[in-house]
Amino acid sequence: MFLFNTLTRKIEKFQPLQNSVVTFYTCGPTVYDYTHLGHMRTYVNNDLLRRTLTYLGFQVKHVMNITDVGHLTGDDDTGEDKIEKGARKAGKTVWEIAEFYTNFFLKTITELNILLPQVFCRATQHIQEMIDLIKILEKKGFTYETKEAVYFDTCNFAGYGKLGGQNLKEKLPGAREEVYVDKEKKHPTDFALWFKRVGRFANHTLHWDSPWGDGFPGWHIECSAMSMKYLGQTIDIHAGGVDHIPVHHENEIAQSEAATGQPFVRFWFHNHFLMVNNQKMSKSLGNIYTIEDIKKRTLEPLAIRYQFLQSHYRSVMNFTWESAKAAQEGFRRLKNLVSNLHEKNNETSKSQLSVKAKKYEQEFKRIIANDLQIPQGISLAWAMLRDKNLPPHERLSLILDFDQVFGLGLERLTLENIPQSVINLAEERKNARQVKDYLKADRIREKIETLGYLIEDLSDNRYRIRKKFRTGQSAF
Repeated sequence: MFLFNTLTRKIEKFQPLQNSVVTFYTCGPTVYDYTHLGHMRTYVNNDLLRRTLTYLGFQVKHVMNITDVGHLTGDDDTGEDKIEKGARKAGKTVWEIAEFYTNFFLKTITELNILLPQVFCRATQHIQEMIDLIKILEKKGFTYETKEAVYFDTCNFAGYGKLGGQNLKEKLPGAREEVYVDKEKKHPTDFALWFKRVGRFANHTLHWDSPWGDGFPGWHIECSAMSMKYLGQTIDIHAGGVDHIPVHHENEIAQSEAATGQPFVRFWFHNHFLMVNNQKMSKSLGNIYTIEDIKKRTLEPLAIRYQFLQSHYRSVMNFTWESAKAAQEGFRRLKNLVSNLHEKNNETSKSQLSVKAKKYEQEFKRIIANDLQIPQGISLAWAMLRDKNLPPHERLSLILDFDQVFGLGLERLTLENIPQSVINLAEERKNARQVKDYLKADRIREKIETLGYLIEDLSDNRYRIRKKFRTGQSAF
């Protein structure tokens, strides 16, 4: 397995510290607003990495955090707590806001068929671990205290800036002094480990006792405290978006390595940005879309996942509704091919693969093991499915094998008995289409869908009926 490591800025051979067990930490959501397309792409790419590692024989121990306190609107300790702001805007409590958006996040990743981590850890449930870590940093001389907060002194950590490729002297001149609220803060790059419940945070709803007074943790300390609790002082892979590199992940490295004296992360895995119509996502542009917006456009969530598979995780991706519709059509054709293979042959034993089929399998492994070249894997899958020299049972076996990585749920496309009532409706719709009564045909299609089935139009006015594809539900 070879992966691009942000820390070294090159593709390196990956081998976990503990034989075949991979310790994997992903930055989870700050649950103050809806999970949107940008988040979806990040978590799908993280899921592809986890699935690939598993496919290649590794055992993945996956931990994800839920940030429900401490993340300010400015990642550099400026602004206000995002959860508090969201609660005030909605007229709800911070607990209600966090629970609502956590559930929305879980619903979103479930509909995208993203594997749930073995451990979900909420920041508010790990305050003591954060306090203990800050105490270690204090004892080692990496902190200082002001009237407003306890800060990590970045000038005392020699390696600060190594993830983003900048040293401290290079980072300092670019900082804008006017954004820093705490006038006692020594350096622009210093970051808060603990905020005191005074001044701008005097009325902060979430607060705990600590050696430095009543208050709440900073955003960065939570990931270090929770990842080390569940995965150890050094973890194999830490995933997140490229926007986290210059501040959040840089700060995680500093506080973690200052506390333990050990490397914090061996491989940093970062996803690049998602653009919408070649623009950044923003509320002012009205281009922040959620899973509900996708379904309102009659697009399947898994068609969006299929769309994400066609862009490498380290490249900027541009989303448009036209490209989403094209992905829906491509996903429909893929499902039709798989359904046809199910109809032709139920034999899916991998032990019966021919030499040629095994070459496809080996090539797929080579592609995905090369820094997750999933788009190439999709191209290979289509070439294999169209290869008439492979018998149906081998093509079916291979695509279901590949889908362990793709995560498109193709194993669920099995043949099922269709009720006669649904067939009668389908025939009625066919007759309506023949006389060009498309309004009636659409109404019948909608009725068929309410009964739990999908109808897909083929050539020569033929059709295919199958049970509606649903992802499984999962509770938090």
